[in-house]
Amino acid sequence: MQPLVSIIMGSTSDLPVMDKAAKLLDELEIPFEINALSAHRTPAEVETFAREAKDRGLRVIIAAAGIAANTTLPVIGVPIKGMLDGLDALLSIVQMPPGIPVATVGVNGALNAALLAVQMIALSDETVAQKLANYKDGLKQKIVKANEELAATQYKFKC
Repeated sequence: MQPLVSIIMGSTSDLPVMDKAAKLLDELEIPFEINALSAHRTPAEVETFAREAKDRGLRVIIAAAGIAANTTLPVIGVPIKGMLDGLDALLSIVQMPPGIPVATVGVNGALNAALLAVQMIALSDETVAQKLANYKDGLKQKIVKANEELAATQYKFKC
């Protein structure tokens, strides 16, 4: 099995957040890999990873660590809530210099990062597109069911 998506964390302390991306990719049967690579503590390894990513068949990188400068693949940044409620991480991603684009999801938004990666892959893979459509339909069905249950809930002054 060849990974299509790579999930990169600066350290394993980011795993509780990034695990949401891994679980969604697993649910949708999208092959992925997950690694801890630090742009600050292992810069040579990050550079090698980024330069070789496309040749290894990866299509999208989800990153909570700096990687975008050394790859032509789309990178989706996930700001991790830390010292300033994630504002510091968010600002570091959205202020990338010209020529180094990074898509950005909300703070701790690894699930949305995975969905965005799946949407990118679905553009050229009909099987993935159908899995994505089924997933989105499932979201709709959850809300429809929740609304039906809410309508049946009794309150003394509910009209």
